[in-house]
Amino acid sequence: MSSNVESIGIIAGSRSLPLLFARQARTVGVKHLVAVAFEGETDPAIAALVDEVVWVKVGQLAKMISAFTDRGVKQCVMLGQLAPKNLYNVRPDLRGMAVLFKLKVRNAHTIFGAIATELKKDGVELIEATPWLQPLMPDAGFHLGRALSATQREDVAFGFGIAKEVSRLEIGQLVIVKEGTVLAVEGFEGTDKCLARGGELAGKDGGAVAVKVTKLNHDMRFDVPCLGPQTLETCAQSGVAVLALEAGKTLLLEKEACAALADRGSISITTFV
Repeated sequence: MSSNVESIGIIAGSRSLPLLFARQARTVGVKHLVAVAFEGETDPAIAALVDEVVWVKVGQLAKMISAFTDRGVKQCVMLGQLAPKNLYNVRPDLRGMAVLFKLKVRNAHTIFGAIATELKKDGVELIEATPWLQPLMPDAGFHLGRALSATQREDVAFGFGIAKEVSRLEIGQLVIVKEGTVLAVEGFEGTDKCLARGGELAGKDGGAVAVKVTKLNHDMRFDVPCLGPQTLETCAQSGVAVLALEAGKTLLLEKEACAALADRGSISITTFV
């Protein structure tokens, strides 16, 4: 990524990804970083990695946008998670209420897409963070842990087809399978709870295979598939034996910690094309 980018805003959700992005941006010479952080969600450590941080409540759209416009920020990225419950417990300001009122279908794609439109109205472009994060995306041939059995390889191929169809229907991007049977499909509960449910349904012997994909025409501006140590801990506790990611399209955070967890928990992490 070119180092001539002067200023970037970060709409920072929970977990480590916003922090990782801030560090990556600094290494390539981004001079000014402004973060919008969410009370009860964003890791407070973000404050030490950016020049300015503005704390908002989920739904305070006007305050979020003015955090950037007041500081001359013309481009921003959206990273990290917001707890699904917050999409319904939200108390929006007037601008946020107007945006939600217009939406006939409310899911991550429509809500965040509408936020991108509102940002653009005020001269702030929501851009993809992936050019800065490419080193964190395992490519084809990546593998951690023990080699897959023939049955597991078949399950990865089977799960891939199911996951692509489920994602096309805007249901989720993860499926859990075992020996040609679909055990669980990700819905509103998110990745970790789906893994726990699928692993439990695999029975006492475990051996479930989890497959994570991107959607057709996936909008990476506000939905970068992302897995890390917490996900692998969930796999280990739930009896998920294989975690398969789409090559070059999924972030693997804290790779060394993931490698240690893969060895300790007998989990295989692999990529597919």
